[in-house]
Amino acid sequence: MELPDFMSYANKFSQSDFVEKISRIAKRAGAKLVYAALILYYTLQSDKVSTANKALIIGALGYMISPLDVIPDAIPIVGLTDDLAVLLYVLKKVWGDVAPEIQEKAKQRLSKWFDEDEIEEANDLFGKSE
Repeated sequence: MELPDFMSYANKFSQSDFVEKISRIAKRAGAKLVYAALILYYTLQSDKVSTANKALIIGALGYMISPLDVIPDAIPIVGLTDDLAVLLYVLKKVWGDVAPEIQEKAKQRLSKWFDEDEIEEANDLFGKSE
């Protein structure tokens, strides 16, 4: 899958829209997508992250929030795969800025929507243990 120019979606990001979308799609999206999004969201709030990486994160989260995707979110099962691909791509780029505390904070938030088994599956973000 070729990634879209998700940086063109940076103006779609807002904290309130992010929280609303995550709350609305959490179960349908799955723990892995929500965990990746939460890690990026909390990393964005860190003062230890470069401006360039913050721009990447804002673009990815804006893409996730936007209803205008390569694959529309309303399409069952596959509708969120492009969102996950963008989030994982950016997460790999900024992984060095992701503190263990951020990962833990994201896991704690996941427990609002997912059970322990689903959260455990989300730990394997990149397809193999990091």
